[in-house]
Amino acid sequence: MTKKLQVRIFGLLIINLMTLTILRAQKLSEGPQVLTIFSSADDTEQPYGLYIPKNYDPAKKYPLVMMLHGAGSNHRLALKRVFGKSNLDDETDVEATRYFSQWDDVDFIVASPYARGTAGYQGIPEQDVYDVLADVKKRFNIDEDRTYLTGLSMGGGGTLWIGLTRPDIWAAIAPVCPAPPAGTIDLAANAINFPVHFFHGDKDPVVPVQWTRDWVEKMQNIGVEVTYKEFVDVKHDSWVSAYDAEFIFGWFNQVRNKYPNEVKFSSKFYKYNKAYWVQLDGITSGVLADIDASFKKTNTIDIKTNNLYAFTLNLKGHSKFNAAQSLNISVDGTSLTGKADSTFSFYKTGNAWKIGKGPASGNIVKKKGAEGPIFDAFSSRHVYVYGTADNPSPEELKKRVDVANEAANWSAYRGPFLGRIMFFPRVLADKEVRPSDFESSNLILFGTKDNNSVINKYADKLPVHLNSANTDYGLLYIFPIENHYVTVSSGLPWWSGAVDQGLPFVPVAQRSLPEFKDILFFKGSSKNIIVDGYFSQDWKIPSTVLAPLNSSGAVTINK
Repeated sequence: MTKKLQVRIFGLLIINLMTLTILRAQKLSEGPQVLTIFSSADDTEQPYGLYIPKNYDPAKKYPLVMMLHGAGSNHRLALKRVFGKSNLDDETDVEATRYFSQWDDVDFIVASPYARGTAGYQGIPEQDVYDVLADVKKRFNIDEDRTYLTGLSMGGGGTLWIGLTRPDIWAAIAPVCPAPPAGTIDLAANAINFPVHFFHGDKDPVVPVQWTRDWVEKMQNIGVEVTYKEFVDVKHDSWVSAYDAEFIFGWFNQVRNKYPNEVKFSSKFYKYNKAYWVQLDGITSGVLADIDASFKKTNTIDIKTNNLYAFTLNLKGHSKFNAAQSLNISVDGTSLTGKADSTFSFYKTGNAWKIGKGPASGNIVKKKGAEGPIFDAFSSRHVYVYGTADNPSPEELKKRVDVANEAANWSAYRGPFLGRIMFFPRVLADKEVRPSDFESSNLILFGTKDNNSVINKYADKLPVHLNSANTDYGLLYIFPIENHYVTVSSGLPWWSGAVDQGLPFVPVAQRSLPEFKDILFFKGSSKNIIVDGYFSQDWKIPSTVLAPLNSSGAVTINK
């Protein structure tokens, strides 16, 4: 390396350090306020509430509390609630949103994402939470070992989902009257390395108190450190009691254990494949995979798995790992010995476990970012594309535009309580899709290869096509192409025949998306399902799905 190059590199390092110092030392007002993040999902600015303690010192590390609001609420109200500030007598949430109360100072930074309004905490709103977390860490000197998560009602459910899918971020979580997404309770053991505090009112008419009692019992039975406060004669507003007198800041005094001796971790998705020093590398779509890995002594680990066929241990920094010695591992009763710097991978062949990455996979395999199910295409940046390739009549073109607009209209007005979801994806004709869209966006494609030029562009790569004459069928599936997802909706749209019922966190057209697998095929109505299922791990149509597709006579299968 030349002296000139050394000087240049040193100069760049100094600039980067100065930039970081300026960012962390920036002078925002003390107390409650609102900042924004830029969302790449729809190119919008999204707000979040922020509390900065008095006399903030940029040289000092601060604990951080992430606060998730409930249905019909927002980031400003959430910031008030976590500090124990309720509405005044006869004051509506609309009126209470307009100002911040005075409250006693705490030595915490607090952030409250808006999360698009009332949309739950999966998909785009979930990513917003992590984007807010990243923005706060960039701006302030945050102690990552004292980062906490809490929320109420819908936000309590989000606390459980986000806390359990990525448990190694948090030092503790505190769900209040939580309404979690379906399947979240299967992840309860993921909380084995941090404490959980539940709160609920025993007369809650919105979220049954029995749900929380079941969570507490399950966590107690599997060894999670769980505390529960049930408020007598309290209805759904149990957060008034839970956050009273800034109680939660006194309880949040735990320090994250970055290198626990035991890791229990369950997941159905590669999207959530890591916890502490364990990483899941081989899972089956839609099937919950489990691992329980524990150090028995230095360089000796016992592992039990279920529905898992590959995993990796990343042991760098663990006090019970010595790279100078061999690692002795028992995996489901099989004894293995290996030596490496800090990373060890294992794969299963038949019923036997072996050390290594396993045989090379094909070009298209399920992995993080290319695993499905259908909702994954809607969980990051995406555009809705209708077809014009067959020069439709004005009447037919309007029908196609209307279908694409309904699919994209997440912000449909749902009344004064739920309001709108603040998510605004674009709707395009096939001829309007730009190169940057192909590069950066998942594509939600309506029509068939005969009338949508983008579907036709990928026709040879896509696994199945609805025959254009079979307009009484609906075909919906996801498929990875060129580092993004293509989701094809041919024939009847997926919400045909859907009933407007259940908890309306999202409009009817979007409500069923989290329930879908990789492929859905129906006739007449989405309630009349012919087949739904997952593609294989190499993105092939399995026989259980292929047979009913073929027997319908309504589709063409690519060989």
